[in-house]
Amino acid sequence: MTQKQASARIRKSPEQVREAVHQAVVDLLSDPEGEDLNIPAIAQRAGVNHTSVYRRWGSLDALLADMVTTRLERDSPLNDTGTLRGDLLAWAEASVASIRTPEGRALVRAVVLSMPNSAQAQAERAQHFRRRMRSIEQIRERATARGEDPPPLEQILDQLIAPFYMRAIFGIDPPANGYPELLVDRLLGNGSEPATA
Repeated sequence: MTQKQASARIRKSPEQVREAVHQAVVDLLSDPEGEDLNIPAIAQRAGVNHTSVYRRWGSLDALLADMVTTRLERDSPLNDTGTLRGDLLAWAEASVASIRTPEGRALVRAVVLSMPNSAQAQAERAQHFRRRMRSIEQIRERATARGEDPPPLEQILDQLIAPFYMRAIFGIDPPANGYPELLVDRLLGNGSEPATA
């Protein structure tokens, strides 16, 4: 390592290290000719010491779960549209748009690769999952405050979120038009066909 490379590592703040490591994961997963995904390869790609990665995340599973949750939170902003249907539709449309991108497909690969194989890893993954589901809970809370009757979280997970990611895992693109509307309207009991404007 050159002195310039060493200085660049030292200058990184904790948040810069986190972002660089997350981006390195995405880059490696998106590159069909890339290296095997492991912490030394990620650290080298990010320009940080691999011991820093181990200290912060402890394992590859924990790193992948944190990266996926952080990127999904960034890509699915909470839009307050004024109605439960509008909020769920905005969330669903943002999710579909993300899944269609190379980075979105890399995130899906990361989810599959980070399947936990120990009780500790399962607990860490559940913690990250709860972070992700917090955005849906906020949509439900807003709906309740408006006097609407939102479906339970498990129903939203099964009928709205799961179809997107099942398609992504198996490489099946969502229909070009109307798919978010179709799922949201089925979830809310408003019919079985895509809504029309």
